[in-house]
Amino acid sequence: MLAKRRRQLLQRAGGAGALAAAFAAGLLRPQDVLAAGWNKNAFGAKSALDAVKNLGAGDLTDSKDIVIDAPQIAENGAVVPIEVSSNVPNTKSIAVLIEKNPYPLAAKFDFTGNAVPFVKVNVKMGESSHVRVVAEAGGKYYTATKEVKVTIGGCGG
Repeated sequence: MLAKRRRQLLQRAGGAGALAAAFAAGLLRPQDVLAAGWNKNAFGAKSALDAVKNLGAGDLTDSKDIVIDAPQIAENGAVVPIEVSSNVPNTKSIAVLIEKNPYPLAAKFDFTGNAVPFVKVNVKMGESSHVRVVAEAGGKYYTATKEVKVTIGGCGG
């Protein structure tokens, strides 16, 4: 089992080396790779509902299998650490939305193969808000929320 994982890691590392070589040779431009999955409409949406729609998520199902680890009270809204893991089988993507931000979709992560659906991201929150996570798995969309209160100095409630 360990040998199989080591082999997979080395194969992926080789793929990363080939990608770096393609960049160095000028065969591949960073913007070609970085913008490949960019969803301009979802990230430019002004409401969480519009962002979710632009992600392609129709019906959302509440799920206890999505775990959001975020502070209950954030002392500094400029840097709020959020960890998300999905125990929904075959999770394909995770999106993090801050419902009261001017542009609610903060991040979206896509997973392939046997990747573990876990992310850690620092987000900016202008005010207290619900953090909504949308996970795509098996052609369905699942969601979970957690309220995070933003205070100056962490003295509020």
